[in-house]
Amino acid sequence: MDEPVFLRSGEGERIRDHRALVELPHVEAVELWFPADFEGVAPHTHPDRTDSFYVLEGEVEFFQAGEWRRAGPGAFTSNPPGVEHGFRPAGTAIRLLNLHTPRVGFVDSLRHRS
Repeated sequence: MDEPVFLRSGEGERIRDHRALVELPHVEAVELWFPADFEGVAPHTHPDRTDSFYVLEGEVEFFQAGEWRRAGPGAFTSNPPGVEHGFRPAGTAIRLLNLHTPRVGFVDSLRHRS
């Protein structure tokens, strides 16, 4: 049985400009931060997980199922396995809560990127 997780503001593992919040078998949560000039994440799919985003700060353009949509703080998007998705800043730095369900090693991949 997994232990419950409780983090205070600012806690979690810092990985460059990001912050890993939890790594459990059924969920990974990461606070992502990107500058305004970040080129974004090109549209792609995942065969094995749902990839969800909640906008904390900034303006983001999300690509989902063939369409770009602009969103600000409070917006949420969730992409089940096989749904094409991506994102990019829309002129501002962005901070996103990113959830991967189930856990598939995304946090590990962040740790090993240069």
